[in-house]
Amino acid sequence: MDKAYKFRLKPNTEQEIALAKSFGCCRWFWNYSLNLCQETYKTTGKGLTRNYIQGLLPSLKKEYEWLTDAYSQCLQVVALNLSQAYQNFFEKRARLPRFKSKHGKQSISYPAKVKFEGDYLKLPGKVGLVYCVRHREFAGTIKTVTISKNPDGKYYASILVDDGQSPLPPLIRGVPKAGGATLNQGGDEDGGIDGKAIGIDLGLNHFAITSNGSKYDNPKHLAKHQRNLKRKQQKLLRKKEGSNNRQKARRKVAKVHSKISRCREDFLHKLSRKIVNENQVIAVENLNVKAMVRNHNLAKAISDCSWGMFCTMLKYKAEWQGKTYIEVDRFFPSSKTCHVCLNQVGSLSLDMRIWTCEHCQTTYDRDINAAINIRDESLRILSLGTSDTAYRGDVRPKAGRKSVLRQSPVK
Repeated sequence: MDKAYKFRLKPNTEQEIALAKSFGCCRWFWNYSLNLCQETYKTTGKGLTRNYIQGLLPSLKKEYEWLTDAYSQCLQVVALNLSQAYQNFFEKRARLPRFKSKHGKQSISYPAKVKFEGDYLKLPGKVGLVYCVRHREFAGTIKTVTISKNPDGKYYASILVDDGQSPLPPLIRGVPKAGGATLNQGGDEDGGIDGKAIGIDLGLNHFAITSNGSKYDNPKHLAKHQRNLKRKQQKLLRKKEGSNNRQKARRKVAKVHSKISRCREDFLHKLSRKIVNENQVIAVENLNVKAMVRNHNLAKAISDCSWGMFCTMLKYKAEWQGKTYIEVDRFFPSSKTCHVCLNQVGSLSLDMRIWTCEHCQTTYDRDINAAINIRDESLRILSLGTSDTAYRGDVRPKAGRKSVLRQSPVK
């Protein structure tokens, strides 16, 4: 199984110059290849293969001698990344590749011949030994190393390692009930896994509300640093275009953004690790964040929460430990349904946080009720072995077409 480890690098002045030249060469070759692909497609209607792009390097190095400042395999990886970017576009996983700028984040990849020598990372070519802050150890074979420079001027190394282990299969010998007990389906004498199922409802006032009644406050990292960020941006606007002082001011703004990003990732990592360690089945709602941020009143708050990143962390951490991660359909009425009698109300405004069921006269918190319904729906899907919902299909029907209830095995 492949895992990536990120370490901080602290190069000296000569190494910074060598890395800057490598960044520039790889960026230029990317833009040159991308422009050539676009021009070829306009004239012939066909694209260029990776082997053809890599075959241009010998003649380009004779024409532009400064291309030899970069390690040869780093330039070959550029062709690989460009072909993969086009493949992701045609398979609708990403948008069309764009040209790269010297402003912003810079990166290069070393596919081989990279190793650790004590506290130093040895890079092939003209860079040599770079001091690395090894805050953790890892076991496995190094496959690829990506060196990046953030806009705030910090260098990082992302090391892809093959640990030689296979991902653990989901351990569902006993599917947990809604109350936390376990349904025995054979297995060990102790009745399977002593695990629990949890449903998570994501929000803005509270970042996450679980089915067991726990509420995790929204840190609101952007709001905490908003005043400092505003002051730094105002100073940036007063600097003259193209001056050194403007470059210094830009770096100060980038440092504030980097601080916000690191605080957010730290919170998401700790919370996702806690939830995965304490539960066997993790159920969340499949939110359409891309459409939700179109609301200009809530776009900044929704983006600051990073719900998508949080769900991604839950997913891969659950897979590593052989636990089950499941997403409930976004159209499932989790907030409008009473988890006691399953009575569904017609409408429920956002300002109504506590409501009483008209059928069973049960009063409960809106968010906790939604989390419980998400948990129960995920357990129902796991027990039945189908991904259909109890209320409607998993895809919104088009106008004028009847709703179709789809059933498919859970993968």
